[in-house]
Amino acid sequence: MINKKNYGFCIGNVPIGGPLVLGPMAGVTDLPFRLLCKEQGADLIYTEMVSAKGIYYNNRNTDALLETREEERPVALQLFGEDAKIMAEMAKRIEERPFDILDINMGCPVPKVVNNGEGSALMKDPKRVGEIVRAISGAISKPVTVKIRKGFDDKSVNAVEIARIAEDRGAAAVAVHGRTREQYYSGSADWDIIREVKEAVSIPVIGNGDIRTPQDALRMLKETGCDAVMIARGVQGNPWLFAQTKHYLETGELMPKPPAEEVAAMILRHAQLEAEYKGEFTAIREMRKHIAWYTAGYPHSAQLRQAAGGVSTREELERLVSRLLEKTVW
Repeated sequence: MINKKNYGFCIGNVPIGGPLVLGPMAGVTDLPFRLLCKEQGADLIYTEMVSAKGIYYNNRNTDALLETREEERPVALQLFGEDAKIMAEMAKRIEERPFDILDINMGCPVPKVVNNGEGSALMKDPKRVGEIVRAISGAISKPVTVKIRKGFDDKSVNAVEIARIAEDRGAAAVAVHGRTREQYYSGSADWDIIREVKEAVSIPVIGNGDIRTPQDALRMLKETGCDAVMIARGVQGNPWLFAQTKHYLETGELMPKPPAEEVAAMILRHAQLEAEYKGEFTAIREMRKHIAWYTAGYPHSAQLRQAAGGVSTREELERLVSRLLEKTVW
């Protein structure tokens, strides 16, 4: 249990009301899902990562990724790229949009990103890291943050060095994922590196990696001294994790797992928001992965996931969920 009075901190001039952060996940943390997590108590929201070159070339899909809403603030818009000049120019171009913090992605492990010298490939080039952070922080007035990994591989663990460079060049906070790029998401996250970064810099540090339960969040806060914990894969299909964790941090008590009826209601609300945002055709197809996450661990949930694969409209989804609830299949 932690003292609620110690919850808040600031990133630059942006007050953050608590220590629970929704991490950026491509294809997951779109606007509808972010809104659900905000409702459940996320204190800071990250968007999906946005390509600086996509903004430069006025890519239509990129424009959709830039959309944020007042009700999800404070929100960090995450930018990725490798050219300091282009990234700074694009940061300036979008600065007037309603986001609070600009985050630079230096942790994405996906080959098509890394092979372009972007994402976690930047961990191999500390000089370029400094150039990018300096260029962007000098181009805009909003706080600039950086999301990094432990290192590129076990032979080049340099999170402390990169964090120090980022702070020196103007970063207002740093988020640290305790895995190397070569680990992707396998194995266990190294929380010691998060503690080492926290001890090395004076700006806020957000710890990331293996937060799947409220107990994990409290343990990371205590073991690393970080200012906040970033929850990513642990919240897939489980936006309640924010409410559960906040309750646990404040009271020391664990909330029960949501009943099937509540899960069903969340699925339908999520589908509604997706349909409003992307149109029904795209929304229902994207909901299939979310349904698998939402229902994992519930009895007979495999039947729902299998049936959901053939659903193509919101009405069909509503009938499916209602029918299964009536039969208490899950």
